[in-house]
Amino acid sequence: MIPKFDDYKLRWHLPSDDVIKPGLERILQALHQLGQPQKALQVMHFAGTNGKGSTLTFVEQIAREHGLTVGKFMSPCIVDVHDQIQINDQPITEVQMDKVFQQMAAAQLHNLLTDFELLTCAALLHFHNEQVDVVLLEAGMGGREDSTNVIMPIVSVIPSIALEHTNFLGTTLAQIASHKAGIIKHSKPTVVGRLPQEAYEVVKAEAELQNAPLFTLGEAFEVEGTTYRHLERQIEISHLERRLLGMHQGDNMAVAITAFLEMASTLSVMIDIAAIQRGIYTAQVPGRFEQVLPHVYLDGAHNPASIAALVQTIQQQFPDERVEIIMGMLADKDVAKAIQLLEPVASNFIFVDFTNPRAMRAEQMLEMPSTVNGTIMTLQEVANYLKQDNSTKVVTGSLYLLSELRNVCSL
Repeated sequence: MIPKFDDYKLRWHLPSDDVIKPGLERILQALHQLGQPQKALQVMHFAGTNGKGSTLTFVEQIAREHGLTVGKFMSPCIVDVHDQIQINDQPITEVQMDKVFQQMAAAQLHNLLTDFELLTCAALLHFHNEQVDVVLLEAGMGGREDSTNVIMPIVSVIPSIALEHTNFLGTTLAQIASHKAGIIKHSKPTVVGRLPQEAYEVVKAEAELQNAPLFTLGEAFEVEGTTYRHLERQIEISHLERRLLGMHQGDNMAVAITAFLEMASTLSVMIDIAAIQRGIYTAQVPGRFEQVLPHVYLDGAHNPASIAALVQTIQQQFPDERVEIIMGMLADKDVAKAIQLLEPVASNFIFVDFTNPRAMRAEQMLEMPSTVNGTIMTLQEVANYLKQDNSTKVVTGSLYLLSELRNVCSL
């Protein structure tokens, strides 16, 4: 359930299905009935397992520093449905959402789409209505059969690939990579991060099939500390200070700069090195090692790859210190592996229930084998406990947990 989304569906008598149904037939039909708003947009498409949101945000801030009006569509929400659709960092308003729902109701999209497909249509309509310069579109799941894969991108971006959504995308890296690589389009540049070899071979083959230029981190471009180099373009940018912490964010930054350079070439934007530096510094993402109180950090790590990156960040920021881990996860994730990876940096675990129907019960998490002591708190108890400055606390496991906690704590 997407908070406040049902309010609009009820108001405009526009029902949609709340289950996941991969495939493009329904949304293509809907967009045809809407007059094909996506065809008037300049879109960068982002897919991948981890790093999509951070990479997208780096691109967003760099583009805004160059004077561009930027629309972005991301998942899941931070507080409610409005913050999934933004222009220049401003969530869509209730008046604007009513306008796009009125358009969708007039196009008779009743009972045609899933929730995410309907929301994708709303985002594309909003960006078309407001005539943004560029749209940054994040795939919801996979890529090839994701409802966002209805556009012709100016650049495709895949920061990372790891095992995820195995019940939908497949059980091997190659199968998952095939879904992600579905966003690669004929002759359109594609920028990728450090991918596992098995996944990279699939992406490379798709790029060759589509005759799409492929720019790979470590080959076409690189990052070393605060310096970025594009080896093919002979571009070097130094003094790239960022507030998104962790070595993995350096990789995301490099992917974002490369993607922006390709976008700028297509849109004939004059490159401003100082604007790139400002964009990198101003980029911040809710739920990405986000400090919300003096001793409290939120990080939406929810699979082994992102949990490993979180552990590395904790070790960098708090060397020789263990932190309290407050945790809630979806049951279809590798919860046991996540707990195991966090043990070296955890002083103790606090497991918490949240209302998402896919969430694993806190009791089940507590019963999983661990060398670190664990306990259970309610969401309200966690909200009160976070205000105690007795230790460093990291809340992690699911972006849905973080969203619910924000509402309870007013973070």
